[in-house]
Amino acid sequence: MKLLRLVLVLNLFWILPGFQGIAQPRSLFMSEQDEIELGKKNHPQVLAEFGGAYNNADLAEYIQSLGDYLASTSERSNLKFTFTVLNSPIVNAFAVPGGYIYVTRGLLALADNEAEVAGVLAHEIGHIAARHGAQRYDKTMLANIGMILLGIGTGSGEIAQAGGALASVLLQSYSREQEFEADELGVRYIARANFDPQAMVSFLKKLQQETSLEAKILGQEDETDAMNIMATHPRTVDRVAEAIREATKNQVKDPIVAQDIYLKKIDGIIYGDSPDEGIIRKRKFGHPQLNFSFEVPEDFRLFNFSDKVIAKGPQNSGIVFDQVKAGQYNSMTTYLKTWAKNNRLNSIESLTIKNHDAATGLIRIRNKSGQFDQRLLAIDYGDKIYRFLFVTPVKLTSRYDQAFKDTAYSFGPISQNDKDLFRPQIIKVIDVSASDTPQSLANKMPFEDYQLERFMVLNGLSANDKLRAGQKVKTIIQK
Repeated sequence: MKLLRLVLVLNLFWILPGFQGIAQPRSLFMSEQDEIELGKKNHPQVLAEFGGAYNNADLAEYIQSLGDYLASTSERSNLKFTFTVLNSPIVNAFAVPGGYIYVTRGLLALADNEAEVAGVLAHEIGHIAARHGAQRYDKTMLANIGMILLGIGTGSGEIAQAGGALASVLLQSYSREQEFEADELGVRYIARANFDPQAMVSFLKKLQQETSLEAKILGQEDETDAMNIMATHPRTVDRVAEAIREATKNQVKDPIVAQDIYLKKIDGIIYGDSPDEGIIRKRKFGHPQLNFSFEVPEDFRLFNFSDKVIAKGPQNSGIVFDQVKAGQYNSMTTYLKTWAKNNRLNSIESLTIKNHDAATGLIRIRNKSGQFDQRLLAIDYGDKIYRFLFVTPVKLTSRYDQAFKDTAYSFGPISQNDKDLFRPQIIKVIDVSASDTPQSLANKMPFEDYQLERFMVLNGLSANDKLRAGQKVKTIIQK
């Protein structure tokens, strides 16, 4: 089951964060050694949250080598940098204090050449060089101190708690000034390393296109140019314009682009969901390694996280699927009561699902959004218990009762017919033939919607671009 909390899916498509010149960036609370220790401490947690490191030694060595080369041009070249490719389909890159920089395989799949990836890594090196993470830590510490004083001064724990929540929202990301600062530093570093600064521009434009397409696929309003308090990174359009201005200041003679080398490195990497974390195919979720699958009702959309699968339905209805270790329970009905905790559990029923003992029960809750029914379902799988939590507003409970039952009884080993369905998709680099067109190549990709748009974004093509014979392009195939 794939990483990333929903807030990351919605708000952290890029922590691709910038710089006007480092003097001696300082931190009130964090020394350089503190940064290094913090990075070491957080590294295992980052790996756990983002699906672990991607299992491709050649690609990992390549990114580390490229990152080291770029870091050697920075103002903190003495710092030991660690570059990690994360096993995540999300298009993302970010830096953690202490020299830890992460880039997802989803981002590497989107990039077209080494220069574009160099721009991403250089930008993150800029955050490390300017000690933006340490400065953010300072702000958090000062905000927490302020909230403590606020709580003491008013005698109100509630006010302090509310203030802390607000501070968390305001300080959760780099400031816009820091983002632009890292962009400027990134241009400086790639120019020093003799990469084409225009690659940063081309990739930022591609990020804009990818965001717009993703919004369409998810059925959401295109918020590429939107500004809101939860999206504290600079708007992509602004960043493109700024990067263009900076790129024109840093002309490089015979700049490195290295497209062929790069495409060889990413040829064959997994695209989209990984078998290690489970795979979504329309309304079905399957986990090839654990050998189970299930299907959610129509009008529900699946999202895969590291510790759970969520299906979002109409009017705040939804499904949450996860697993827990089995304990000492006489039956699934006994476990169900433990799971329900202090909530009143009604309509308890023992079931058998694909020859496995199971139990279900109903809880009615009330919150700020109204009254909801929660149907709990626990399925005994020996050393683990698989769980479904079906949630509906009370007015929709009867409407989805049968559909949720169908989902419950769909759970079981992957059928022979679905074996191919849950094979992973991979990047395949091909040479364009004289008869190929974007549409003809897109039609071969294993998607039922937005085939042409996916192909165009994947290759950074615009509507007026023509393919030429011998040109290398990325396609997606089923492994």
